[in-house]
Amino acid sequence: MGKVFFSGRNDDDDTVVEMLASAIRRDISFGVLRPDQKLKLTDLRQAYGGSNHSMRETLRVLSAEGVVEAINQRGFRVTSATEDDLRDILFVRLEVEKLGLARSLERGDVVWESRVIAALHAVDRADANVQDNPDDLTALGWDEACRDLSMALISGSGSPRLINMAARFYGQSRRFRLALLREGRIDFAARKARRSDLQTAIIARDTSCALSILTDEIGADLGA
Repeated sequence: MGKVFFSGRNDDDDTVVEMLASAIRRDISFGVLRPDQKLKLTDLRQAYGGSNHSMRETLRVLSAEGVVEAINQRGFRVTSATEDDLRDILFVRLEVEKLGLARSLERGDVVWESRVIAALHAVDRADANVQDNPDDLTALGWDEACRDLSMALISGSGSPRLINMAARFYGQSRRFRLALLREGRIDFAARKARRSDLQTAIIARDTSCALSILTDEIGADLGA
């Protein structure tokens, strides 16, 4: 676990908290910080830097995202990552994203369509990059492109709260998806075919077809 230092900034600065959160979030996603591992302030500060105040605030941010959880007034730990956890996360994620996509197909304009098509193209490139260079940095870029697509699909819904909820559950599914990538269990050909069909359905405003494809796409994160 690499050591991250911060200097010349106020500990209360939101930027410092976000930098700390980003570093810890990444290590949770890649399994450096293990499921159910207790997170001690002293150990975290030694590994990542920051003050007690900024680290506590960082843990509160990550707790709100659902990747860290409080332990009955006794500190924090990494959330568990069981099969049941994965299925529950993907169940909620699917229901939220289906609602967001259905509303976007009903309300979205040409600008929304263009945003989705651009995000689809970016994921195609990210898929190619991660297959050619399967290192941690490329994997993070790939996952970010996938996230951007999920957010683009529901961005025409007109509901900031729905979008924020979808982002939260997407983030909670991140470590499972990256594990599939590391294990070579991503079917990139099937992904590409689904995205091509999804673009066609979106342009045609075929809600039933689009929601069916989305269901299959999110279901693929179960590694079935």
